Amino acid sequence: MSRIAVLASAVADQIAAGEVVERPSSIVKELIENALDAGATEIGVEIEDGGRGLIRIRDNGVGMSEPEAVLALARHATSKIRSANDLVGVATFGFRGEALPAMASVSLLTLETSEQDGAGTRVTVAQGVRQQVEPIARRRGTTITVTELFHAVPARRKFLKSARGEWRAISDMLDTIALVRRDVRLTATHDGKTMFTAVPARTWRERLASVWPGVTAQTMIDVDDVQGPVHVRGLVEQPANVGLGSRRVFLMVNGRAIRDVGLVRAAEAAYHSTIPSGARPSLALDIRVPGDAVDVNVHPAKAEVRFHDRWAIERVVEAVVRRALGVAAAAPMFGARFGAERTWSSGGSVADVSLLRAAPRHSPLFPSGDLTSFEVAGDTAVTDAHADTSQSALQPVGHAAHVSSAPAADVIEVPPLLQLRRTYLLFERDDGVVLIDQHSAHERVLYERLMTKLTGGDAIVQTLLFPLTLHLSPAEADAFEAHRDAFVALGFGIEGFGGQTLVVQSVPMPHHRFDAERALRETLASLAGDRIASTAARHERLAMTVACKAAIKAGDVLSLAEMRALYTDLAQTTLPAHDVHGRQTIVQLGWDELERRFGRA
Repeated sequence: MSRIAVLASAVADQIAAGEVVERPSSIVKELIENALDAGATEIGVEIEDGGRGLIRIRDNGVGMSEPEAVLALARHATSKIRSANDLVGVATFGFRGEALPAMASVSLLTLETSEQDGAGTRVTVAQGVRQQVEPIARRRGTTITVTELFHAVPARRKFLKSARGEWRAISDMLDTIALVRRDVRLTATHDGKTMFTAVPARTWRERLASVWPGVTAQTMIDVDDVQGPVHVRGLVEQPANVGLGSRRVFLMVNGRAIRDVGLVRAAEAAYHSTIPSGARPSLALDIRVPGDAVDVNVHPAKAEVRFHDRWAIERVVEAVVRRALGVAAAAPMFGARFGAERTWSSGGSVADVSLLRAAPRHSPLFPSGDLTSFEVAGDTAVTDAHADTSQSALQPVGHAAHVSSAPAADVIEVPPLLQLRRTYLLFERDDGVVLIDQHSAHERVLYERLMTKLTGGDAIVQTLLFPLTLHLSPAEADAFEAHRDAFVALGFGIEGFGGQTLVVQSVPMPHHRFDAERALRETLASLAGDRIASTAARHERLAMTVACKAAIKAGDVLSLAEMRALYTDLAQTTLPAHDVHGRQTIVQLGWDELERRFGRA
């Protein structure tokens, strides 16, 4: 007798069903998707005992004739595709023709359907065997009832969770469907009690508020941007709210809900330096790409997709979310024009706001020199009334090189500013007062400027009259070697002097008080022991560390011109509301709150 045998069709069907029908929520998903493909606008879900007792899905879709109803229960029978070419860009939820026969092979399934009010058809299948086909009277649409799930496969049934656990999985699936199709009315009952209702909504924000009560629409930021052929829209959580409640994640590609760790990480990367380490934001994103740029035929459950250029899609998602965060953070404080807009000079460097070029003569914060105005990327900024009008160069020692310029455009209006406790900048708005943490703000400014230099921008370099000699520990020496190229890109001119000794010939000059030796030592000490593999991650880590060590500190006295320059610089960053550690740079106190505290409200 041969040791190899062809399995009976019933056994093969049950094995195949394991890929599609994992648990009751899998059945609910497949049946609702079939209803949506049939054009349903109202779908009712009835569940008993977590789906182990009964699953019933009713819809008002197009329905089927008797021959179609019988054929729908055959394996690989589908109305969605006709050839392999149709798999490219398939837009329907289902297309394999596996769901109904898979369910029928492990349950008692009853299908009732009608193409129009009046005459209809009922088909009953038990454990994969058709029992009867009979005419019935019913309204247009389809109702599918599944009972005795895994009754003939006890090994599968014993792995089901409790009724409560299975209902929770079904509820999560209903949330997903409700977000995919906000135009559909979706209701569900469990053991006779109405547990879920989603009425048609005009916007995603409305639907999100109804299905994610723990993540309110008011805590979310709108995302809607197009880069090339990729359109990303949706909602992401405000950085200030991240970690305050339960985290929810929803991803949709070309109208299909999916699970994709890479896309989630790309969206989370946009929050880098705006939220504490380890915090995870809630997000709901709808990503649209050309049909031939994505393969949905990856897994029977259709919960995964394969991109032809995954790296490009992930970079777009990160860029779009990052820009949305910047827009939301800056608009309330700085008005409509701010941040993300940058002007690139013909030499390829970013011409952005520069604290170096915003300094009045004899400023304690900036190198000595005389400038009459605050030069802004793409702007002619405000002029300090007390600045000297001479035009001496910004060259206290050696020379400053590669300073980019940009044509004049709009004027950034700077409000009257006041320094409090040598730590905060205070200014007034129509809706209240705003405080800016001077260290956090300068840290954000320097970080974005340093990242620009690391990605190809020109560095402003100060040649030292007396070179610095640094003696490093072995760990610090290793850290320097790992980041040598990045140090050079930032403007540090450093040469080895044998063993663990370095000679520093030139440094970047973010401000006049910049202590190059202290900043270098603290930076190398922070980097020592890091095990960061990628060049990009090392560059970012270095930029964050240098920005933190080089930024002005709490307790530093700023002149009026310096405060105005810092305000203008911060307004030009892409994420002005947070420093590189995720701490807030800006706090607003509304007039309503002040009046309430003074008893005027």
